[in-house]
Amino acid sequence: FQEVFPTPSYCKIMDLITVNDFAFCTVHRYVSKFRPAVVQEEKLPKRPMRTMGPAKVETPSPENFLKKHSKDPKLSDIQPCLCTPKGLDTDSRKPPVPTRTEIPPMGIQTKRDFTKTCTFVTSKPKPISVDTYKGHKEVLENSGLVPKYIKKTDFGKVPTYLQKHNTEKKKAQEEYDNYVKEQREKQAMKQLSEEERRDILEGLKKNWDRIHHEYQGLSLVIDTWCKRAHKERLEADMKRLEKEMETFERFKVIYIADN
Repeated sequence: FQEVFPTPSYCKIMDLITVNDFAFCTVHRYVSKFRPAVVQEEKLPKRPMRTMGPAKVETPSPENFLKKHSKDPKLSDIQPCLCTPKGLDTDSRKPPVPTRTEIPPMGIQTKRDFTKTCTFVTSKPKPISVDTYKGHKEVLENSGLVPKYIKKTDFGKVPTYLQKHNTEKKKAQEEYDNYVKEQREKQAMKQLSEEERRDILEGLKKNWDRIHHEYQGLSLVIDTWCKRAHKERLEADMKRLEKEMETFERFKVIYIADN
């Protein structure tokens, strides 16, 4: 301790402290588990031919020098083809060309008319129309100048979908008239005038605009029960007003109960 604490005051203090009062704790250093294997591997003698390849290579003979076309691929020998063309047999081949001294057969006739079969039939050009001064051509049939639509069988007639629409409209009017007639028999009803019908229709439209304006002012996030109920109530009112406006616009004669 005197070497560590050369001052006399420190020596007196350290004399009062025993060695047992110190708590020594040793911290072991980390040692890899592969350390013995690495040490043993380093002690082994150096392995030859690690990076420079084999030490001894057989040198080629001067007689076996590289010759021209020695590494070209060798093809197999050409053999005569014994196969026949696809779809033909050996017996169905054409006869050979006659020789110069061979006499051709005489008196062979045929019913084929070469005048008709060999005559080229010319097709007539389609009529065209020129619609610009630069010479732009167009087929006359597709130009709209040929009156082909007025020659159709259903030209000038009412289309089928319009006939169906008129029939449904007429049927709905008859059902409404029958309903009004039954209600008039049950209780007294009065007919609205044209001015009253227009006033009621304008009032319905104003109410719809007011409810629609209120509907447009709703918040984007409907996260509470009250907001959802308010939105559903506005939608139901708008649907009811739309149905009533359609009724007042569709029927010119309206009857209401005379209370």
